[in-house]
Amino acid sequence: MRETVALGVTGAVTALETLGWDIAVAAAIFLAFLLLRKLFTRFVFKIILRLASKTKTEVDDHILRAFESPFRALVVIVGIYASLAYLPLTAHQDLLLVKFLRLGLIVLTTWGLYNLADNYSFETIGRKFAFDRTLTSFLAKILRFVIIALAVSVIVQELGYNINGLIAGLGLGGLAFALAAKDTLANIFGGVIIIVDKPFSVGDWIYTPSVEGTVEEVSLRSTKVRTFANALVTVPNSELVNQPITNWSRMKKRRITFHLGVTYTTPQDKLKKCVQAIRSMLETHPDIHQETIFVRFDRFGDSSLDIFLYFFTNTTVWSEYLAVKEEINFKILEILEREGVSVAFPSRSIYFETPLQYDSGHRNDTSS
Repeated sequence: MRETVALGVTGAVTALETLGWDIAVAAAIFLAFLLLRKLFTRFVFKIILRLASKTKTEVDDHILRAFESPFRALVVIVGIYASLAYLPLTAHQDLLLVKFLRLGLIVLTTWGLYNLADNYSFETIGRKFAFDRTLTSFLAKILRFVIIALAVSVIVQELGYNINGLIAGLGLGGLAFALAAKDTLANIFGGVIIIVDKPFSVGDWIYTPSVEGTVEEVSLRSTKVRTFANALVTVPNSELVNQPITNWSRMKKRRITFHLGVTYTTPQDKLKKCVQAIRSMLETHPDIHQETIFVRFDRFGDSSLDIFLYFFTNTTVWSEYLAVKEEINFKILEILEREGVSVAFPSRSIYFETPLQYDSGHRNDTSS
């Protein structure tokens, strides 16, 4: 009896020592992989990036940076797998460990592809093929959504669920969801219309009956516009596509038009000289577009002789436009002063059929 107990105790101690040794080796394997990860981060990856930077294209650099973080995580996952695989696991535990590794590879691949399908990648492609920035941003979001959806379906299959039943259920649920979220779907289709028709791009100055400002972002559901008061307005795409949109950023020139009123006492010859001088000044001005310039004595106003001016500036930038407009106004004033012509202001003369009687006595009584 004593010998049996002694053998049992010895076997238990031996098993514990073996298990302890296995755990120590597993821990050493895991630490080795952590050291390998640190070595890769500090030296190997920098050498690979340096070699990739010498190529003529930037695609390989971007691919490496997109998969840098997933690869670091891959070293850790493989280290966990290798260290646990060294331990004496059961067959069921081995299957779970393999499934853990497969799921990890799926997640890391999805992570890398998600990083790769960012705005920078599509903007690089857009610059090469002259695509609109809004279109490239939209395509990046669509591709990222597709990557995540495919990854989720693969993970569900890997976990042993029937994906066909899930898809059928999603189909019925999707119909109910579509009926409940028709406004959201309308906004999505509105976003597609904006992308295809391209009435504006990110960075454009637009005006609609509901908002005016600079477009900052076009998403699937809405468009974000930064107003000139620096407020951010989010407009649903379904509302935006049903409104007239004025894109001021696509002006090729900027209009200036107004009536210049001079007094009725202005002689005819001086009026002609002013009209000719203003027209000549505009026709020789370097900042005025020479295609369309109108300077004409237009009408007899209520209190002035009105000269009609209609012309365009070469620049469409607001600050530069105001500077040109100011310079033109000063030159017009200079012409009027040189010709001795005064600008009229609104006035009205009243005439009486019978002269007013002046009553000095009544005035004295009132003043007293």
